[in-house]
Amino acid sequence: MVTKAVPQVDLNPYFRKGILAATQNKVVSKGVRSYGMQLGANRFVAGETFDEAVPVLRGLNEKGLRTNTTLLGEAITSEPKVAEVVRTYRMVLDRIQQENLITNIALKPTQMGLNISEDIAYKNIVGLVEYAAEKGNFIRMDMEESARVDATLRLYRRLRADGHENVGTVLQSALYRTPEDLASLLPLNPNLRLVKGAYLEPADIAYQDKADVDRAYIELVERMLLEGAFTAVATHDERIINHVREFADKHRIGNDRFEFQMLYGIRSQYQVDLVRQGLRVLIATPFGPEWYYYLMRRLAERPANVLWFAKNAVRR
Repeated sequence: MVTKAVPQVDLNPYFRKGILAATQNKVVSKGVRSYGMQLGANRFVAGETFDEAVPVLRGLNEKGLRTNTTLLGEAITSEPKVAEVVRTYRMVLDRIQQENLITNIALKPTQMGLNISEDIAYKNIVGLVEYAAEKGNFIRMDMEESARVDATLRLYRRLRADGHENVGTVLQSALYRTPEDLASLLPLNPNLRLVKGAYLEPADIAYQDKADVDRAYIELVERMLLEGAFTAVATHDERIINHVREFADKHRIGNDRFEFQMLYGIRSQYQVDLVRQGLRVLIATPFGPEWYYYLMRRLAERPANVLWFAKNAVRR
């Protein structure tokens, strides 16, 4: 008797969509916001204040890891709240200098007023870029959902046209448009981070299968390494990391031209192991009271994260 093989179904995409959909549920939101930090959200978030984040950043630096930090929160539509975020980032830049941290800033354009107007966002971002330059620091504009890509890239081009070099941005391999976006940016000799993409995007503008996203990622990162000024390879995928290492060796691309970027709280020992192997590694280490959506995205990325979170809930 011949036993038929049972087809393997990758449930992770459905799992991810379910978690991200649940993020909008009021009951889920209330429960996680009330108890999330006690249940272990601080595995992924350095603290609710920058004072709490400083020792975390210092500890990572002491292990040879570079860091960036982000004040969590996005989609701000109030100018006073935007101004408060700007003040916080200026304070963070001051503290980074005072504490001698190897840390830069990653910010979201919608924190800077993009949902109010592009000009307001530019005014706030350029002010922070100039302030960071005075302190020998760097600002990266994160990429948000697909509807924000054009505006974010316009802001980046405008900053570079105005002579600011201590600024970078992000591209997402999941979006069909990204190869053209990369081609348009390469004449600027850009500093770019490549991610797969954390947002649920429709099939008419984005790849839905992981294999397609990964294939696009590898093609994009190879071109960035060959033609860009600096490439931040943001992934925890060992297969991609090993491919990048081999590609860089083959093409004699030095460690000053790229780094691996990973998230705080995920595969911490692997991060340290890469540093010990002579690689440059940066850890994204966010802080702030608005940690809910960030946490839910981390839980959606891997079933193991949800199981770990649930075990903490049972232990309480």
